[in-house]
Amino acid sequence: MTDFSSLGIQPMLLEAIEALGFQSPTEVQQQAIPILLEQETDIVVLAQTGTGKTAAFGLPMLQRIDANSRTTQGIVIAPTRELCLQISKELTKYASKIKGLQVVAIYGGASISDQARAVKKGAQVLVATPGRMQDMMRRKMINISAVEYCVLDEADEMLNMGFKEDITNILSHTPNEKLTWLFSATMPKEVARIAKEFMRKPKEVTVGTKNSASANINHEYYVVAGRERYNALKRLSDTHPNIYSIVFCRTKRDTQRVAEKLIEDGYNAGALHGDLSQNQRDLVMKAFRAKQIQTLVATDVAARGIDVDNISHVIHYQLPDEIETYTHRSGRTGRANSLGTSMIIMTKGEIGKIRSLERIINAKIAHQNLPDVTNILNQQLNFLAQKIKDSEIHPDVDAHLTEVTNILADFSKEELVQRLMSIEFTRLHAYYQKQSNSVTAQDSSESGGGRKAKDTRYSINIGSRDNYDWKKLKAFLNNFLEFQEGDIYHVDVMDNLAYFNTSTDKKDTVLAKFEGYAMDGRSINVRVTEKRGQHLQNGDGFSRGKKSKGGYGKRSQGGGDSFRFKKKGNSRGRGR
Repeated sequence: MTDFSSLGIQPMLLEAIEALGFQSPTEVQQQAIPILLEQETDIVVLAQTGTGKTAAFGLPMLQRIDANSRTTQGIVIAPTRELCLQISKELTKYASKIKGLQVVAIYGGASISDQARAVKKGAQVLVATPGRMQDMMRRKMINISAVEYCVLDEADEMLNMGFKEDITNILSHTPNEKLTWLFSATMPKEVARIAKEFMRKPKEVTVGTKNSASANINHEYYVVAGRERYNALKRLSDTHPNIYSIVFCRTKRDTQRVAEKLIEDGYNAGALHGDLSQNQRDLVMKAFRAKQIQTLVATDVAARGIDVDNISHVIHYQLPDEIETYTHRSGRTGRANSLGTSMIIMTKGEIGKIRSLERIINAKIAHQNLPDVTNILNQQLNFLAQKIKDSEIHPDVDAHLTEVTNILADFSKEELVQRLMSIEFTRLHAYYQKQSNSVTAQDSSESGGGRKAKDTRYSINIGSRDNYDWKKLKAFLNNFLEFQEGDIYHVDVMDNLAYFNTSTDKKDTVLAKFEGYAMDGRSINVRVTEKRGQHLQNGDGFSRGKKSKGGYGKRSQGGGDSFRFKKKGNSRGRGR
């Protein structure tokens, strides 16, 4: 078995590693550490979250640092405050036996003057978020002109969060002769560009397959009607009574709403999103690490940098906008050689994304049926029975059992078990009696496009120029609004805008969901417009499609019963 001493690590670092209880290096550490210790080279390392990347770059950097010099020699750039703190704490532990070596964390949400004083005392290694690093550089509170080693950790995350210009600016203030070590879970084109622009013939280390998911993760998907996502989430949680999970939502609003509903229904849940203050986020994460929160509902941005082992499940309440983000989400489970499960809750319209996901993660995503009520009740009662069996008897309980024993004296062992189990059974049975035994997606009898007595028509500033035909737009609307298949109908797509109908009782839901919504930084506006057949009249507030030559509309792209019509000149992909 490989040990850390065989990698060329010096005794003081080995002593700290042993004190931390580490016995053998992970695969990424075995591959990267010897290269970084022995060669003067840039490097790109591709490995999943939770595989030990911090030690893979941290141990070689600390060994190369001159602890007798107070100059800043190494910097680590990380996307979030949480990850910044995590890395700095780990590096400090590794460096605990090296006299005079200081690691300082630079991040927003804390006193900049305190951080500046810590740097001034002599910090050989800085671990920083891009924003705070640039702020301190502008104020001349730090000097990175003599940096010899620069690590970009979670590079794909930083680029997804829009930090390319920040990274470029920071690297421009460092010497050209430095070594740059880039660590990432995936290798999208943006990361490849960074490597080409700022690195010199970097070596590449890949653990597993590029962009692949951890082999310790089981991937599953469940198909449900849009409005049944929450009930599906409850079923999945109830089937795993000891679940310790992160539930991912796309928006802050959905994150807060789902967490609040879980809390109302008696679950130990909490929300983590960008609208929380830093103090609130710290409290939520402290409770989650202590398992006082069993289910953490989070946005992708807020969850970046979470370092919590033993997460049993990642549940994708909604798929991410960027498919590569699925790999990051799933990587929160199956860490440190433990097994984990990634569950996707999706609608019929999203099934086509499964093949793309499988190609990216190089793994099979299995279709599963949601558990039925019988299965849920069995799991819950077995869990309760095992919990009773494993409970330790408190030494003082006997003094309080005389009256209790008298009250229960007439019951047999079987009757006591029945009554004890019935307490939990009654609660669950009452809830699930109100639900159908299946919340899987069902086709609506009205999906054929028949007119409904009371409906509302809307305009939306999405069109064929955005690569939407009526089928894609309808799938997007059903998914985003969490509607059933027949709830969206009469979808017409033009160049710059589109129209759709719902029953009037859904109008408030539609308008509320799209309030303040943006896609790729562009505001998406939905407004109530005229009845079908009159929507080409001016006054709906949106720009209309381009007029084709000869007064005829061009044939719409994609599926649908496309047709031509005279005079108005707008292309229409007719939908249902």
